[in-house]
Amino acid sequence: MGLLCVQRGRNGAFEVKKELYTPAKRLENMYFSPIRQVMERVAEIVAAGHPVLSFSAGEPDFNTPQPIKDAVIKALEQNKPHYAPNRGTISLRTAISRQRERTIGVSYDPRSEIIVTAGGAESINNAFLAVLDPGDEVVVFTPAFMNYENLISMCGAKMIDVPLKAENGLRIDPEELERHLTPQTKMLVINNPCNPTGVVYSHEELKKVAEIAVRHDLLVFSDEIYNQIVYDGLTCRSLASFPGMRERTIVMNGFSKAYAMTGWRLGYTASSLAVSKACNAFQGHMTSCPVSFVQYAALNAFTDCGDAVEEMRQAFEERRNYMHARLNAMPGIYCRKPQGAFYLMPDVRACLGRSAGERKI
Repeated sequence: MGLLCVQRGRNGAFEVKKELYTPAKRLENMYFSPIRQVMERVAEIVAAGHPVLSFSAGEPDFNTPQPIKDAVIKALEQNKPHYAPNRGTISLRTAISRQRERTIGVSYDPRSEIIVTAGGAESINNAFLAVLDPGDEVVVFTPAFMNYENLISMCGAKMIDVPLKAENGLRIDPEELERHLTPQTKMLVINNPCNPTGVVYSHEELKKVAEIAVRHDLLVFSDEIYNQIVYDGLTCRSLASFPGMRERTIVMNGFSKAYAMTGWRLGYTASSLAVSKACNAFQGHMTSCPVSFVQYAALNAFTDCGDAVEEMRQAFEERRNYMHARLNAMPGIYCRKPQGAFYLMPDVRACLGRSAGERKI
């Protein structure tokens, strides 16, 4: 469908002349985020004067830790709101490199293998555009963050849906994964901890996925944005830390979730030199660079905010326990206890006689 141009003709009557706009074909299979649709509806209800307790967005309701806010004020007072390098400031990239080595045991060169992005969403966008060609297939475990599907479609590639089954505890079945691979499979997307299931994949699960990726020569996009939000004493392993995986894994993380910095829009990728160069080329023509003074403020996240992050994590765990118990006390509802992130995914089929609804709203 296009936008029609209506003009007045010589006889004074209006007539349709031509289409001014026809949507690009890359948009044919893309859809507006259901999460954003709910957020916009919530905003309308609130504006009408009605109280709303919204569970729509994956956003901490905590304030950004004070050391980060103090640092951004200082950066502005020191007149640092100028362009930063495409890849981000070298000071922040160095801090990210050290934090990656400390937490996942993998070393990345801050000069050439780390890119700071305008939020985790841009990291996904850059990586997919840098890697995927029309006709490529990308395996995604579902249910999943809908950005993966939409950005895969934008690249002209095809998403291969591998369902995480309830009877398997919503965990990865390596044999089923391998059955979905074809000669066109180029990349696997994994989100650990998983949004929305809350599953934290075990060492053994990840080891088998890594072996499959190496055996079939696959690239892996590892979304680790929730890796600091885990419960019950668990730890979250990075797929990049397994043998043969550093060079074939694009690790994505950021500051939105663990540091309550969603609106600051700051993420990053760590990858091989070849992938990093390609991602940097895209970023240079899109956002040029993330906001410079926000990058200076983010340096304090790794050094001065450990206690604040732990306080938020403990609060999330308490809320998880409460919501999990309350949901399971409701007739016809069953909910597994999530091990990470801050989502619960109740099974309402016994209550409604059907699934909760379609993916697209």
